[in-house]
Amino acid sequence: MMGPHHAACGAAGWVLIAADHQLPIRPPAGLEIPVLQTATAGLPETLPLGFGLLDGITDLGVLAGAVVAAGAALLPDADHHNASIAHSLPPVSEWLCRVIGRISGGHRNGTHSLLGVGAFMLVAWLLSRISVPVESGALQIGAGAMTVVLASFAAKTLHFLPEAARKAPWLLGLLLGGLVAVGLGEQSWWFVLAVGLGAAVHIAGDMLTDGGCNLLWPVALTPPKGFRRLPVLGALWSSGGRMALPLLGRSGSAREWIAAVAVSAVAAVGMLAALVGALGDGVRLLLAR
Repeated sequence: MMGPHHAACGAAGWVLIAADHQLPIRPPAGLEIPVLQTATAGLPETLPLGFGLLDGITDLGVLAGAVVAAGAALLPDADHHNASIAHSLPPVSEWLCRVIGRISGGHRNGTHSLLGVGAFMLVAWLLSRISVPVESGALQIGAGAMTVVLASFAAKTLHFLPEAARKAPWLLGLLLGGLVAVGLGEQSWWFVLAVGLGAAVHIAGDMLTDGGCNLLWPVALTPPKGFRRLPVLGALWSSGGRMALPLLGRSGSAREWIAAVAVSAVAAVGMLAALVGALGDGVRLLLAR
């Protein structure tokens, strides 16, 4: 799966588990537009976006988590010197990808496994422990620093973001990193979860394309004798232990692009709704003072 599609899947995944928005799909009362009324006849007034599975997550947390998960969804491809993440923030990203590729055994090995997801979450957790006590609680400088990097990756890669954000990814990264450092407080669990979700979504996406991944790396479970010769089933499990359900075909296929458009729509709408909600919360807080 292509880098921008991975990032969109990461953002959409966070929106779906964290957001709890109701999107209006019918014209509001008093606004009579015959065409819209006919097109939406029989439909409910609103469409739920997100399952709201995480307690205590604000709209700002939904927005920040979506960007963090989008950046984290690029991390598994840090094992490849020519992946989107390698070209995101040169020369730092190029150097890091070469180092990680050597450590993880090459492309679609260590970073594309359960061990890799655990390693990314461990790094996020360790960084979230680096904080400075302040009067209002704690300044999470570790999580903020990692957010700067992940948000910059996301800003450079997500095509539905404004052009200004993609041309100056560090600006968005610094802004969001500062918000996370100040506002994360004692809720570091959601930051670690967003990183883990992004990495896991990446692996799931690659397993929907040809080639698949070996979730149990460095252990390679080989298929039973004769399994590879079975029609259809033989393509699901390689001799090197990689498994796949290649519904999307080859990376960059038309099927992948169709799926990416739908996923990007979910991510974009969810992030926009969270941004509007976060701005509304900020205005109400200012007026309350």
